[in-house]
Amino acid sequence: METSGSSLLKRNLSKSIYYIVCIVIAIVMFLPFYWSVLTSLKPDEEIFAMPIRWFPSHLTLEHYRKAFTTVPFALFFWNSLVLAVAGVLANLFFGSISGYAFAKLNFKLNKPIFRVLLAAMMIPGIVTMIPTVYVMRHIPFFGGNDIFGSGGNGLMNSFWGIILPGASGTFAVFFMRQFFLTLPSDMMEMARIEGCGEFKIFWRIYLPLTKPALATLSIFTFQAGWNSFLWPMIVLNDPNKATIQMGLQAFSYNFQTDYGPMMAGALVAILPILVLFLALQRYFVQGIAFSGIKG
Repeated sequence: METSGSSLLKRNLSKSIYYIVCIVIAIVMFLPFYWSVLTSLKPDEEIFAMPIRWFPSHLTLEHYRKAFTTVPFALFFWNSLVLAVAGVLANLFFGSISGYAFAKLNFKLNKPIFRVLLAAMMIPGIVTMIPTVYVMRHIPFFGGNDIFGSGGNGLMNSFWGIILPGASGTFAVFFMRQFFLTLPSDMMEMARIEGCGEFKIFWRIYLPLTKPALATLSIFTFQAGWNSFLWPMIVLNDPNKATIQMGLQAFSYNFQTDYGPMMAGALVAILPILVLFLALQRYFVQGIAFSGIKG
């Protein structure tokens, strides 16, 4: 009896410690977000008051008003939304059709090309940034360029200069290939016997089965496109084409930062990602699980 009681006590103790550790970690992870929300609602004089006021004397929406009036925040929001949605659609289509080809089609150099693709995933984006800028600037017949890619700006200072370099990301191809490998090949053989073309097999039979993977990839791609700052800042120099991440830097000037409006703008900026995740979360875990089953 003493042994069973002792083991029960140990289990309860370990479980209690586990929950306490989880609660502490959750609080630590939540505190920065809580501080951001408070900062966006606090009066200016209480933002850096010491000791920290975790409960402000009164709430104000002045910082939100200032965020939308100091800069054309609504325009920046729309620009980011257009670029993020375009990036998602391009990655879903090109990533899925490329992943299908690598997973289901036995063409020559299939595995060598895929290994090259995997190697390309290991190259940091900063390494390829300068060559990408050169390519975007010297694309023939665009932005005033001649046949040799000279005389104009190419796709610089245009939304296409943001969308095209990431239209078919290596991660999207890899992710979709892993999911397509989990699907049986029997359906493909039966469809070929019935006379279906390869694209029709992909579009009508296999693509509808990849909803969990498409939802997961949508979240990843939208988040990356929405949070992108460095590449849009390099490509876009027209203030009317600036993104929401570029707009947030307007609240830092003369070596000072206006934290209230910046936090208000940052909280508004996370809303689309939060809404997208809540809408697609039931597919998210399933997509992650299936995409890693086969190598």
